[in-house]
Amino acid sequence: MTKPSKKAQTKAKAPPPAKALVPVAASDDGIPLPDRSPIDFINLTTHTDQFGVDPIPISWGHPNPMTRGPVLCTIAHASQRNAIGAHQGSYCIYTGLAVAVGALNPDHMPNLKLTSPVFDIGPFPSWADPRKIASIDPFGHVVTDAYRAYLNKGYDIRPTIAVTKAHIDLPETREAMAAGRLKPDGKVLLETGQSIVSKCAIEPVWYLPEIARRFGCTEPMLRQSIFRMTNGMYPELITRPDIKLFLPPIGGVTIYIWGDPATIPDEDIPLTCRVHDECNGSDVFGSDICTCRPYVRSERSEAAREAAREAA
Repeated sequence: MTKPSKKAQTKAKAPPPAKALVPVAASDDGIPLPDRSPIDFINLTTHTDQFGVDPIPISWGHPNPMTRGPVLCTIAHASQRNAIGAHQGSYCIYTGLAVAVGALNPDHMPNLKLTSPVFDIGPFPSWADPRKIASIDPFGHVVTDAYRAYLNKGYDIRPTIAVTKAHIDLPETREAMAAGRLKPDGKVLLETGQSIVSKCAIEPVWYLPEIARRFGCTEPMLRQSIFRMTNGMYPELITRPDIKLFLPPIGGVTIYIWGDPATIPDEDIPLTCRVHDECNGSDVFGSDICTCRPYVRSERSEAAREAAREAA
């Protein structure tokens, strides 16, 4: 067997060329061109002022969504991300699983240009106060309108709030109608016992400086504690103090609204409200291990009764 030449050995051992994130120039409208990050390049973390790192600016609390800036937390634009974490909360693990088994293309970018909320929410004065909004993106439901210029350029920007309509059908509601405790109005509560509701599904977006202020700690301490207690899951909490947004790996919130959502800010109209901690055992399967379902049954009845009274 012939021994390879020294030149061939050197060539075979040469490392692959390094990949670098290259800054992209802004176009005439001031929006930088999107940087499509290579999916086969794994970067364990990034650092403030690192070459090629240029996050889309965020001015949290600004009333103009374009000036405020979009929340960018997808893998498509690693050098331009302005949020730590991932969309979908803990369910992002299933996205990784789908990619691992070849069921999902990691380059897939959903076409959201034809989607929009089915009813309007806001804007409200609190959206312009960074001390009033700390755990959600108030523009998260209007991404396709507020950030259409970014989407048209190819940015992968995801909504963090879904706004839709729904029907709710509970046997307890029909029982209350039969007993005369609830009366259908034909708008909110139908003769069939179904309720017509508006629904908002919300993914948390934390503005870390305000979260820290509310809990009476410093932002560095908050970042260090989350980093430590998640076993180092998010190193950019430490290495990227310039990024102030965090999409935590926790569950979201769903809001069901009986009646006209536009009347919620009107303090002259009575508002029935209860925060419910979801419980599958009792809420879904009727288990008597806890009292969650009776509470949710009562709250939905009261909400439907009040909404029907206002709609009448």
